Amino acid sequence: MAFCLLCADTVRDPVTIPCGDTFCLECIKIYWDQFDHIGVYSCPQCRATFTPRPVLKRNLPDVYHEPQRELPELTPFPYLNREVYCDFCIGRRNKAVKSCLMCLAYYCETHVKPHYESSTFKRHKLVDEMGHLDRKICPQHEKGLELFCRTDQMCICVLCTVREHRSHNITSAEDERIEKQKVLVVTQTEVQHIIQERMKELQELKHNIDVLKSAAQRAQAESDKTFHEMLQAVERWKSEINQMIMANMQSAMSQADGYVDRLEQEIMELQRQDAELRQILETEDNIYFLQSFPTLCVAPEAMVPKVLINPQFSFGEMSKTASDMKENLDDICKKEMGKLSKTVSETPVYILLPRNGSKRLKVPSNVDFQEPKNRTDFLRYACKLSFDPNTVYKELVLIDGNQKVTRKKTTHKSNQSNQLI
Repeated sequence: MAFCLLCADTVRDPVTIPCGDTFCLECIKIYWDQFDHIGVYSCPQCRATFTPRPVLKRNLPDVYHEPQRELPELTPFPYLNREVYCDFCIGRRNKAVKSCLMCLAYYCETHVKPHYESSTFKRHKLVDEMGHLDRKICPQHEKGLELFCRTDQMCICVLCTVREHRSHNITSAEDERIEKQKVLVVTQTEVQHIIQERMKELQELKHNIDVLKSAAQRAQAESDKTFHEMLQAVERWKSEINQMIMANMQSAMSQADGYVDRLEQEIMELQRQDAELRQILETEDNIYFLQSFPTLCVAPEAMVPKVLINPQFSFGEMSKTASDMKENLDDICKKEMGKLSKTVSETPVYILLPRNGSKRLKVPSNVDFQEPKNRTDFLRYACKLSFDPNTVYKELVLIDGNQKVTRKKTTHKSNQSNQLI
């Protein structure tokens, strides 16, 4: 036997909705009534959605287990931006220009004339809005919605006051509109004031962004200038070291040339003396030999000292100095860049001030919005939530500023459960 998910009891007056699930006729009607203002209806069991609201018809006895016929398609739920056509045109329908809140019908320019010309329609109210009339009919009793239940905060028809909203605080839709319009006027004033504030903040923010851009451009120009001067200084140091190397090389070459000349001169003198010694040793004249002996027997003194390259001197020291300068410069640059990166990452560009005046929030300079990971992160976005009284189910009541919900203490049919699923 079929079981209704809503009342947790055996199905009475069973109806099957388009998705194939079955409920009590009264249960599904009450359940869907709360979604009339949205225009999208869902199955309580499988969550399938339907637009517009399906027509509910009692199921025929399923004796022969015949396949259930599909429900006929309904007129699409009227949205504000869809085309609306005259309800009284025959054949080709003209576009509607007015809708009557009393007739609950759309009129083209031709068929709306009786409303202006006949006294019969003088109490009828014509409006320009299109696409709302389906929402002005009570889905339960198919009567015009003319009243407002302040207890349940919803529009109702005359028949609703007899049963569902009996003993409730009920007023006319016009009177309720006057009261709620006062609230909306105040809200509109607040919204307009907020718009002015936001526009002012927007202009200030745009100005500050321009200031930031200018500051960034100046910083970039100054940085380029500084590094250009640093490159010039490096080029100057490079030139000085190269000049020092060349000067030392030229001085060493000049000294070496002097040593070479003196050594060559000394070698020539020694070669001359060697020739004289060879000549005197070969002579057979003893007297000449003995007379020349005193001048030739003495070994000549060294004219030029022995020249060695000083092992402590090296041009490599100069290149090493250049390498040390480069490493020191790298160390300084890395150290300063580390300080700069830390300062930039820890100093926010923007500071967010919540509208409720709580602790201000800092936005990192890289504007990298991280997903919250812990309780502290989530509490930064904490705010008070409230329920929408316009969408609350009829059996529920909102209290404490619409922040808590309780169930009405009403008596349902004897076989229904005390809890909706």
